[in-house]
Amino acid sequence: MSDNGHGPVDLDSALHPYRGKFSSHTKLPSAGIARDAVLNEMQTISGLEEKRWRDGYASGSVYHGGQEHIDFLNKVYALNSQANQLHADIWPSAFKFEAEIVSMVANMLNGDPDKGVCGCVSSGGTESIMLAMKTYRDWGRAEKGIAEPEMVLPISAHPAFDKAAQYFGIKQVKYALDDSFRADVKAAEAAITPNTVVMIGSAPNFPYGTIDPIGELAELARTRGIGFHTDSCLGGFLLPWAEKLGYPVTPFDFRVPGVTSMTCDTHKYGYAAKGTSVVLYRTPELRRHQYFTTSDWPGGLYHSPTFAGSRPGGLSAACWASLVTMGENGYLQATKSIMDAVNTMKDGVKSIPELRLFGDSVGVFAFGSDELNSYELLDAMSAKGWALTGLQFPPGVHVSPTLRHAQPGIAERFVSDLKDAVAHVKANPNPEGGMAPIYGLAATVPDRTVVHDLLKNFMDMYYQV
Repeated sequence: MSDNGHGPVDLDSALHPYRGKFSSHTKLPSAGIARDAVLNEMQTISGLEEKRWRDGYASGSVYHGGQEHIDFLNKVYALNSQANQLHADIWPSAFKFEAEIVSMVANMLNGDPDKGVCGCVSSGGTESIMLAMKTYRDWGRAEKGIAEPEMVLPISAHPAFDKAAQYFGIKQVKYALDDSFRADVKAAEAAITPNTVVMIGSAPNFPYGTIDPIGELAELARTRGIGFHTDSCLGGFLLPWAEKLGYPVTPFDFRVPGVTSMTCDTHKYGYAAKGTSVVLYRTPELRRHQYFTTSDWPGGLYHSPTFAGSRPGGLSAACWASLVTMGENGYLQATKSIMDAVNTMKDGVKSIPELRLFGDSVGVFAFGSDELNSYELLDAMSAKGWALTGLQFPPGVHVSPTLRHAQPGIAERFVSDLKDAVAHVKANPNPEGGMAPIYGLAATVPDRTVVHDLLKNFMDMYYQV
């Protein structure tokens, strides 16, 4: 991967840009390094990395990014840096914050805690999704005697569901999307079997930003006594406010009778520091299948509500602080600013004849081309500094606009750079290098184990000093 997006691909150099430029440690230093020296080095590295996201070039990644907000959350974390939910007797504040986070998010998603809607705080969307799937596996075993559980989900569902299936021995039954890039209801119905313990829909899905027909899917589940999970990790803190602003958001939350659980990330459009998410359940009885307890350990009685034992209480405190200081008006104003930027960016895509949007979306959106190589377009945008996401099936580009894109001129710069990128690709087709060959190869290789091995090799590189 080259710096300009068009040279030879060198993944190792891209993953280790600081090799030889900063201190490197393969063993503990014999004498501790001075704290000032460590801080100075980290400050230098931070300065090298922050410009791209601070100036609005990154899709998603940093959802707020305002310095005053960052400074405030850092102060909150510092006050709670020693807190650990594993020791509730020492830090009861940690669960005060988490209980209130769950209640606030439940109410935002039309789930009344007084009527049983409940949940837990996790480390992020992947853990929230995995917790929910583990819960349905155990619920299906205990309540329905299902020994070989299955989940029914559209191909656009987040890979965290694949991870949960792999970790917990749940068979996946995937089905295709309709022409509008939403879950196909008839295909979903045909995928249900006696072993189905949960059906899944996204609001929105990550690839295209489209919202699945949650009402119809959840009704299929409800009439069959199956659990239904709405994954709103990405949009849970955006869609409620977009709906209040008049955008076309059909009910996707606990207003839908068949929805029995939801996931919603507080560290995305909730503007909390990275490392918190919420998983919600319609009843406490369902949530109990998530818990871990053991009573036979010589070290005493042990229990934990989520996968981790020790957890950073400072992150939950910072999450709580973000929610209560933003308030409803703050989220409404933030969403309006983001949606104004989204409208500018999407209108810009529509104005370019060679491009087309993928489906109708609210907030997150994606586009591709029937005339140009989308991955070459992605490389051309990377050359201009943009950090966007490439899609497969069909090839395309995903954008998660944030408050960074709501800064003056950023959305307009996106449109201008996109027009230039399209012109560049038209004038320079099939360039050597860049990410286009890698994406193109991954999309066409029939033996997917080759792609899996490529990704594993990529991760091996992470841990090379």
